[in-house]
Order: sequence, then C-alpha cells, then structure tokens
Amino acid sequence: MLWVKTFHLLFVISWFAGLFYLPRIFVNLALAETPDTYNRLLGMARRLLRFMTPLAILAVAFGLWLFLVYGIGMGQGWMHAKLLLVSLLGAYHVVCAHVVKAFERHENTRDHRYYRWFNEVPVLILLLVLILVVVKPF
Repeated sequence: MLWVKTFHLLFVISWFAGLFYLPRIFVNLALAETPDTYNRLLGMARRLLRFMTPLAILAVAFGLWLFLVYGIGMGQGWMHAKLLLVSLLGAYHVVCAHVVKAFERHENTRDHRYYRWFNEVPVLILLLVLILVVVKPF
C-alpha cells in the first residue's frame, strides 16, 4: 500500500505543479505584445497541458486504487469531500484545456488580471484537500 500511496503523492504533486504554472503562462499570453512571444508562450502552454494530463490521470488512478482496493477513507465524510474537490480540480483542468484552445484560435477575451485570480483556484483546492486529509474534520 505504501508504494501505491507514494506514487499517488508523486503524481498529485506533479499535476499540481502544472496546474500552478499553466495559468501563469495564461497571464503572460494575455500580456504578450509580439507574435513571437505569443507563439513561444502558446507552445509552452500546449506542451505543459500535454504533460499534465497523463499526470492527472495517474494521480486519480492511484488515488482510486487506494480508495477502492485498500478502502482508505471508505464511508468517511472527509473522503467524500475530497472526492468532490478532486472532481472540481478535474473540471479546472478541462477549463485550462479550453483556455489553451481559445488562445490557439486567438479568441481569448480575458485580461491578465482575470488569469491572476484564475491561478489561485488550485491553491485553494489544495489547501482544502490537505485540511481534509490531515485533519479529517468529518
């Protein structure tokens, strides 16, 4: 079980690194003043998204393994709340993919301030998940 938990944590940490960095690229894309800068940042965003997606899948797969096979958190309120937050995080990931597509089509309508706030969403979710997993308030 400890190996499964280790890999779950590895992939969660790696996924979050991408979720923290990709919206920062969006901030810079919204501020880009030259086509060269825009294209370079867009390439970075595409590659990061392609890298993050398998990490997300592996994080969720190892987490489900812990939940379904080893019964960690089974029937406990903190785990139900965590699963809800992970679902929201998955939705955030999908929204990030749509934002990359909007930048690819040059259809972004948001400014850099929006993306600075957008960048805070995974931080808040991470904080809530950590509280649930460590404190187990329910």
